[in-house]
Amino acid sequence: MKEYRYYIFCEGQQTEPLYFEGFKRLIEDHPVYRDMVLIEIEPCQAETMRVIGMAERYVRKNHIKKGQIWCVYDKDSFPPNDFNSVAQRAKQLNKENPELQYHAAWSNECIEFWFLLHFAYYTSNNHRTKYISFLNDKFRVLGLGRYQKNMKDIFDILMKKGNPKLAIRYAKRIIKDGESKTPTEIAPGTKVYELVEELVKYLPEDVKMYYL
Repeated sequence: MKEYRYYIFCEGQQTEPLYFEGFKRLIEDHPVYRDMVLIEIEPCQAETMRVIGMAERYVRKNHIKKGQIWCVYDKDSFPPNDFNSVAQRAKQLNKENPELQYHAAWSNECIEFWFLLHFAYYTSNNHRTKYISFLNDKFRVLGLGRYQKNMKDIFDILMKKGNPKLAIRYAKRIIKDGESKTPTEIAPGTKVYELVEELVKYLPEDVKMYYL
């Protein structure tokens, strides 16, 4: 049984899974960590609150007793209560078994906000179309054409053409500034960096330097 276990449940069917596949690929190729780290990525194609429900069902069905369960989901146009409830439910579940911990890696309003932070510090609370339009402009300047939701090389693009180190710093600063607020009130904001920081620990040294 692998010592470190990560089960990543993505609300999106393509964008988030493709991004996290980049980490999984590098970790599974790592001579040291491939035998120690298990990463499973489950695309849910479900609305916010159902992501954690699906995670719970998966855990029960597969008798998982140890590991980290990560729910990656967006605010989009879901009701504030649903959005905030995932983090509350995770806290509740975490009291049941200290060896099995749930985490809410939310983005308000969408995963594209996390991507955007690789290129700029941005705090305007805009509709997701604005974030996509910002990425389109950046990608065009970099000669990559338009940003697409299902880009297979999104992990490499963000790592090599953007600045993951700054993205983490910016995301942390925004969360710190909204310390007493609910996820819905931190707009824009994202906690995806927490999962990224976890996975970075197992990356090869030459890749790790992009993040640390």
